[in-house]
Amino acid sequence: MALWLGKPPPAHQERFDQLRGQKLKTSRAWAIKEMFRDFWASQSVEEGKEFFHSWYSWAIRSRLGPIKEVARSFKKHLDNIVTYFTHRISNAALEGLNNRIAGLVKKAFGYRSRERFKTDILFHLGGLDLYPR
Repeated sequence: MALWLGKPPPAHQERFDQLRGQKLKTSRAWAIKEMFRDFWASQSVEEGKEFFHSWYSWAIRSRLGPIKEVARSFKKHLDNIVTYFTHRISNAALEGLNNRIAGLVKKAFGYRSRERFKTDILFHLGGLDLYPR
């Protein structure tokens, strides 16, 4: 896997060359993290698994403890992760909704009844059009 970082502006080229020559752990960790972004561009479960296995071998060989820990965790849950390529959905929208509901609870300083809680959720987050026609 080739990693292309692009060319820095001429004013920073010398400093960039110095840093690149140091082979910092943070730059390796950043490169591994950024390379994983390409995983989500896979078109199928099989392609995603193939990409993951090549990324995983790089991450494990990195000799960076936290990166190796994350890579092992991803491998442990790989079957669940690659379901994204079948359904093309994530739980991001649900997490956002849960966050908004938590905001309602905080704003109301809690609820005394379950019915009032349900009503507030539907009123504030139900997408109702309250303007007269």
